[in-house]
Amino acid sequence: MKYIEFREKMKMYPVFSTQEIEKRFPGLDSRRLTEWQHKGYIQKLRNQYYCFSDRLHDEPALYYAANTIYPPSYVSLESAFAWYGFIPERVFQVRSCTTRKTQSFDTSRGLFTYRHLKTSLYFGYRLEPWKAQHFLMADPEKTVIDYLYLHPAIRNVQDISVLRWNAITMEERLSMNKLDGYETYINSPALSRRMALFREFLHAFAG
Repeated sequence: MKYIEFREKMKMYPVFSTQEIEKRFPGLDSRRLTEWQHKGYIQKLRNQYYCFSDRLHDEPALYYAANTIYPPSYVSLESAFAWYGFIPERVFQVRSCTTRKTQSFDTSRGLFTYRHLKTSLYFGYRLEPWKAQHFLMADPEKTVIDYLYLHPAIRNVQDISVLRWNAITMEERLSMNKLDGYETYINSPALSRRMALFREFLHAFAG
């Protein structure tokens, strides 16, 4: 098996698994994959998942990879905050939510981290187009809900203000009715306490 033939048949996949390789190249010697890694042609993202070394250099590509290497998952938390302009800085890891156990993968393309959510909370995400593919991203409201739900250390408005959230952009982009609907559906007293603090934060800092 020559690499040029492999690439030609797999180039449509930004990330490919050993299962997908087996479908197209039954019986391929796994030593070829090791050889191509050593030559810098492909890179391993985690066990059984690879990408071509000249791919996955922008954020949407990394979000697609995050969905793919640990499904089911959607991008959320700080990564989604950056995507929507809710925080001023770029995030140097991809943060996601999943129904599987909390996990992280330190790869050649950066750190991918996943926070566990129970199945009943796995909602509120959308399809974002990327080239001929798409990736799953929390909608703006669910991004806030996920963060507040998963950060019990938030106990006052100051705890939110130090996070450098852009209150003005949040007030412009967020549907408070949708936030209220999510809060009611989840029905968590702890989340509701943090949501009350979040409303105070917006009132104080968004003008």
